[in-house]
Amino acid sequence: MSEAPFIAAARAAYDATAEPYAEAVPGKLADMPLDRALFGAFAELMRANQNTTVADVGCGPGHVTDLLCGLGLDAVGIDLSPRMIEVARRRYPKPRFEVGSMLDLDLPDGGLGGVLAFYSIIHLPWTERPRAFAEFHRVLTPGGQLMLGFQIGDERRHHDEAFGKPIDLAWYRQQPGEVAELLRDSGFDVRTTVVTEPEEGQAVRHGHILARKPATAA
Repeated sequence: MSEAPFIAAARAAYDATAEPYAEAVPGKLADMPLDRALFGAFAELMRANQNTTVADVGCGPGHVTDLLCGLGLDAVGIDLSPRMIEVARRRYPKPRFEVGSMLDLDLPDGGLGGVLAFYSIIHLPWTERPRAFAEFHRVLTPGGQLMLGFQIGDERRHHDEAFGKPIDLAWYRQQPGEVAELLRDSGFDVRTTVVTEPEEGQAVRHGHILARKPATAA
């Protein structure tokens, strides 16, 4: 079966920029106290459900996967880009890292306590979100936790250069209410939506959603 062009484009873009991306991005977590607090809440919710296995989907160079391990979670990072996974394995020896797609996770049904997609659904065409959310739901245990992060807006943007390298990458902003409704349609209970105003150097508001796969069937 042929691969969707948007998947091939995202893989090629992040393969091309893996090294400079890994140098530039991880340190930004130090300036994101709210995000770190939400990661802490996410970890607490997972521990309350007594399953601390979590997939960081679209993990990039692995800095957030490593943070999740530091919070006491059993974390695996998953990314489309083989080059990003190489970088992550070199930088962070504690977590496990695997090449994979959020649209077809090589994970068993109902095995994970949590799924994190931290600014990784932004490269999915809007029409592909239900497919990804259904896959997140499939791999989570009953009561399992989902956390999403994204930029807020209605537009599709395109990047043809990053870190001085030519790329071909689409970037889709999201509306929190629309994302929450899609999650409900996929079987999730939406627990919290957090919207933050732009910080210095940011152009748009950012959204975070915490959701849960119901502990029992409705």
